[in-house]
Amino acid sequence: MDRGHLSGYFSGVACKTLSAVEADVVRSHQHEFNGVDGLKKIFGTPTGKQKIPASFLYLSDQDDEPVTVNNEFLTWYDARERHPTRSEYRLYFPTTQVSLCAAEGDILVIGRRPDGSALVIVAESGSTIASQLQWLFGFSDLTHPGFSVRSELECEQDRIEFASRVVLEQIGVEVETVEENYLDEMLRRFDGKFPNTKIFSEYSRTTLKDVHPHDNSDAVLMAFVEREEILFRTLERHLIADRLTSGFADDVDGFIAYSLSVQNRRKSRAGSSLENHLEVIFNAHGVQHTRTAVTESKEKPDFIFPSIIHYRNPDMDPSLLTMLGVKSTCKDRWRQVLSEAARIPAKHLLTLEPGISENQTDQMRRSCLQLVVPTALHHTYRPTQTEWLVCLTEFIQLVKTRQL
Repeated sequence: MDRGHLSGYFSGVACKTLSAVEADVVRSHQHEFNGVDGLKKIFGTPTGKQKIPASFLYLSDQDDEPVTVNNEFLTWYDARERHPTRSEYRLYFPTTQVSLCAAEGDILVIGRRPDGSALVIVAESGSTIASQLQWLFGFSDLTHPGFSVRSELECEQDRIEFASRVVLEQIGVEVETVEENYLDEMLRRFDGKFPNTKIFSEYSRTTLKDVHPHDNSDAVLMAFVEREEILFRTLERHLIADRLTSGFADDVDGFIAYSLSVQNRRKSRAGSSLENHLEVIFNAHGVQHTRTAVTESKEKPDFIFPSIIHYRNPDMDPSLLTMLGVKSTCKDRWRQVLSEAARIPAKHLLTLEPGISENQTDQMRRSCLQLVVPTALHHTYRPTQTEWLVCLTEFIQLVKTRQL
């Protein structure tokens, strides 16, 4: 199994935009799609009614967690199986909390997993996750009424990279990214525990002997972030395995609390580590800044340029002040930075979120928020968006011209 391409996680994928009629079918008690011959490429030719184990997800930009339904089935069959010359393939699915969320314009994705099960995703129309799914699976045009189907997922566009992992993990597909060669060293160095994020970020950078903070800022940031992510998952996997081996007996609450702590640690570490690496790059390039200083209403913007002292000086020209918010992923949370640093009307936000929807970036523009995205992620955006995006190198040039 090739874990370096999408084929390691999906044997085939089908995608379409739901019409008004189809959205009604999904929500109602009809439960069937007709005219789905193209799905033979991923489900094959059924004999009788083929039951396919399936999980269902509904995703939107408003909710941090998807609506999830497991342990259900799709039914794939030929309604004219006994007809001598004609076939009429149909796909039946159950009523679930996911299907009840479906609406006209939503994106429907059906993926066949290597174990034969299916993952069914409904993504809200115009949402970032809908845009990301189209990019991930290579469906650029969904204007025609039928399913677009891909049954070969091993070309260059299907190679697993940082952006791919971000999207896959949002749909519950855990990508194997470990570096066992460093495990023993990390266990000795950190005494078999997780160190604080700053220490772990520093350690991660030391393992990249040929990457220097004063080099190309965009490439350096991605190298630092990816290496820390891989090392963190390597250590986490080992420590979680040890904890699971010791067991929870009948302590259900203890198991739930431990699971939540794992998820919360992942989320908090991602944002903090990104800020850590940015600060090292800023220092290497001689960029004056203050990190997480308090502004009006006790707000704490991630970075103020050239410093919080300049910001608090009423005689300082506001056009020479810059604010940078930092969020590893955005969703709808980008609006949080709009209330930070009131003296700076035009904000900047750096993110590693791939393929943010045009709806969201249009809203950002109208809110005077400039998105900063490392160059390596620009290809996940549409051409009309990339013309507007600013890379980290350009942002550093901007703030340096504003330094006194």
